[in-house]
Amino acid sequence: MTGFRRLTALLLATLALLAACATRPQPTEPPGPVDDPASAFPAKIELPGQEPVTLTQRPKRIVSLSPTATETLYAIGAGDKVVAVDQFSNFPPQAPRTELSALSADAAAVGGQNPDLVIAPDSATQLAEGLRAVDVPVLLTPAPTTLDEAYQQIEVIGQATGRGNAARDLTERMRGEIDKIVADTPRPPQPLSYFHEVSPDFYTSTSQSFVGSVYGKFGLSNVADPAGGQFPQLSEEQILQANPSLIFLADTKCCQVNAAAVAARPGWNTLTAVRDGHVVELDDDIAGRWGPRVVDFVRTISDAVTRTQQS
Repeated sequence: MTGFRRLTALLLATLALLAACATRPQPTEPPGPVDDPASAFPAKIELPGQEPVTLTQRPKRIVSLSPTATETLYAIGAGDKVVAVDQFSNFPPQAPRTELSALSADAAAVGGQNPDLVIAPDSATQLAEGLRAVDVPVLLTPAPTTLDEAYQQIEVIGQATGRGNAARDLTERMRGEIDKIVADTPRPPQPLSYFHEVSPDFYTSTSQSFVGSVYGKFGLSNVADPAGGQFPQLSEEQILQANPSLIFLADTKCCQVNAAAVAARPGWNTLTAVRDGHVVELDDDIAGRWGPRVVDFVRTISDAVTRTQQS
C-alpha cells in the first residue's frame, strides 16, 4: 500500500471512529444522593392519635389543606409535588392556591385533583372518610401543644413525601435557632405577664396551647391561664384587672387591629403594656402556625422581652 493509500485509510478509520463516538450514548454523571429513595416505600406513616396511613410509593401529586403543612412541604423540598393547596395557604407565594377548604371541601372536589396524598387538619374527619373510601391516602395533622410535637409533625411529613432527611435537617436547624434565641434573651428579675389576642372579642391562648408553650420558653406568665382550656374568651374586665406587661396582637391581618386601636379602647390606656409601648403587632399567619416560620415568632417574642428591660 502506497503512502497515499495508507494515509487515506487512516483518515477514513479516524472519521468512522469519531462518528461512532458521536452516535454512541455518552456516559452521564452519577446522580446526586437521593433523600429517602423510593425503595423506602411502601411506608406506614403515623401521627399520635391518628389513623396510620400506608403509602405504596412516593407521592407525586399532593394536596395540602393545611397552611402549616403547605409551608412545611415547600421548606423540605417537596413543593414540586404539590398540585393544590387550600385557600388559606398563602405562603410561600408560589403555592398553587385554590378555593378548597378543609372546613367545607367534599371528597369529590379534592379527589378531582387526582392526589396520591392529601394532608389536612385532624378536624377534617368526614373529608378523610370520603377520600379513603376511594383509596386516596389522607394524613390528618393535629395541632401540636409543644415545639417537640411540631418537630415530630414536620418529620412525619418528610417521611410521607420521601424527604425525611431534609425534614430532620430542618427541625435540627429550628431547634438550634430557637434554643439560641431563648438562651440569648435576658431574663427580667420578675416574670413578665402577657396577653395574646387572637381576635378583637378577646379570644386568646393559654399556656396549654402551642402558642402558650412558645411564650413559656421565655418564662412569661399568661394572664389567661386562670380561665382554663386552650383558647378561652376573656372579658375586657379580666384583661384590665390582670394589667399585662406585654400585649401581643395576632389579629392584625384578619381584623386590622394595631397598637393604636388597642390604646383607643376604653380604659386600656392605663395598662402597663400600652402605657410603656409594649403592644406587639404580630403576623397572624406566623403566630397561628407551627411550621418552619415559628422561628420568626420566637425571635419577635425575644425582641419584645428585651425591649421591656431597656425601657
